Amino acid sequence: MPDLHLLPGIWAPVKGYDLLLKRLRSLGYREVPVASDATPGNLLPVPYDWRLSNRWNGQRLAGIVEPALERWRSQGGPYADAQLVFVCHSMGGLVARWYIEHCGGADITRKLITLGTPYRGAAKALEQLVNGVHPGLGRLALDLTAFARSLPSIQQLLPEYACIEHAGTLAKTTEIDVPDLGTEVAADAMQFHTDLRDAEARRPASLTATHAIVGIQQGTPTTVRIDGGRVVPLTTYRSENLFGDATVPIVGASRSDVPMNSNILRRIPDKHGNLQRNRAALDELEGIVTASDIVVRAPETVHLSVDLPELVTAGHGLPVRVTAADGQRQTAHLTVTDETGRVAAKRPILIGREPTDVMVEDLQPGAYTVALTGPRVGSPIAPVSSDVLVWG
Repeated sequence: MPDLHLLPGIWAPVKGYDLLLKRLRSLGYREVPVASDATPGNLLPVPYDWRLSNRWNGQRLAGIVEPALERWRSQGGPYADAQLVFVCHSMGGLVARWYIEHCGGADITRKLITLGTPYRGAAKALEQLVNGVHPGLGRLALDLTAFARSLPSIQQLLPEYACIEHAGTLAKTTEIDVPDLGTEVAADAMQFHTDLRDAEARRPASLTATHAIVGIQQGTPTTVRIDGGRVVPLTTYRSENLFGDATVPIVGASRSDVPMNSNILRRIPDKHGNLQRNRAALDELEGIVTASDIVVRAPETVHLSVDLPELVTAGHGLPVRVTAADGQRQTAHLTVTDETGRVAAKRPILIGREPTDVMVEDLQPGAYTVALTGPRVGSPIAPVSSDVLVWG
């Protein structure tokens, strides 16, 4: 996926993996060739059918990565004991975890590096499965509810953590009746997470081999309230806003045995669909892979929280709300570019502790990237990018 992909209501906008692969190639990795008699390679992009069960995709992974590893090891010498390093975005991390813990991958895996992986699920999946999926607006709306509910992969994104407000506390999906969510679906999703958690607990080495890069400071559905047979997403957990990457909440972004304030987690203030392209995240990735001393960002960094819809109707304007997470008053630059890279709008905005609201007008139908950056090179503002679809 080299470019922007979006399936409204099911996929958050994801802007491809070209920069990630470019960074890995710059470190000396080269693609595994198709021809069996060619010089072996050690960089293997693995596409997979995201609609299918993560268990199935994990089993399939063995037949892809193990032959490539054997070809690399066949060179002998320093290559003879080579092991796998997985670099995974989002659901890909669940696929790799299943392969490592349940399909024999543990003995040949050195590191698991994840970007925005929902280790414990995401409340957004519960909203999709209960409320249905109706992307588009007005007469252009579609109904993808039956499609979404048929996907084992989305079912396995159901939160493992207690996320439903009930009787003054929080309940799990298996502890109460949830409208339009079958008990078997909830039980199987819970079992998927439980099987992974228990396997990792039995193998302490799994924790030191796991490196989670997580998105922070973005408003993210974290818990839900059931009202009138529908799920109402909430960005709070017990009245506290813990944020996330706008898709995966911080409470679901790491293993259950890793506290949210753990120094194991690498925190990047950006959104789910851009973590794999964020320069600071790629610096973190390079540091993990090479174990080099890399300056990831300036010591004093201003983190931004950016809220805007993923889908708007042409002619109605695009509302953008920006807040400096630490309250510092700063000047930031808002830049909107279209799919070709043409700048559609650009303006400086003053941000601070209170939200700054901006309305971007006159956007033609199409896909756009909204970037908040510092006004100059070396600015302490950590950049945040969002993708939006203007519906014609």
